[in-house]
Amino acid sequence: MAQKILFVCTGNTCRSSMAEVIARRALASQRREKEIETSSAGLAAWPGAPASKEAVAVMQEMGLDLSKHRAKLLTREMIKQADLILTMTRTHRVQVCEMVPEAAKKTFTLAAYAQGKGDEDIIDPLGYSINVYRNCAAVLKDLIAQAFKKLQDNF
Repeated sequence: MAQKILFVCTGNTCRSSMAEVIARRALASQRREKEIETSSAGLAAWPGAPASKEAVAVMQEMGLDLSKHRAKLLTREMIKQADLILTMTRTHRVQVCEMVPEAAKKTFTLAAYAQGKGDEDIIDPLGYSINVYRNCAAVLKDLIAQAFKKLQDNF
């Protein structure tokens, strides 16, 4: 049975959706897509909303397709089903744990999980220039690579 990783942000139209497709590519390149499933959701998402046009464009520059993504609102069931929850900010982590307190042991900020230290927030690029999205995508790609290296040791 595949391990389930859930990426969480606010609206599920920028950070967590980009993290999901970046992670899928990383898993495919490692031939681990059957071992680990990725998904994403937002704490304040408008269900069905498309990814931001900047997020779609930046993912396209990276050879990834985010055009069909539709936002999902985070539910208690999603939290319970996930084996690992990676949030974009400390506040997201707190909110996930408030929804399902027993999820605390499997919920981390992406930066803290990947680096094993610190607890840095990944800045929301919504409303900023495409260069801010590019920077965000680069940070996500780097942190996801570090997280998957750690996962090899833990899963």
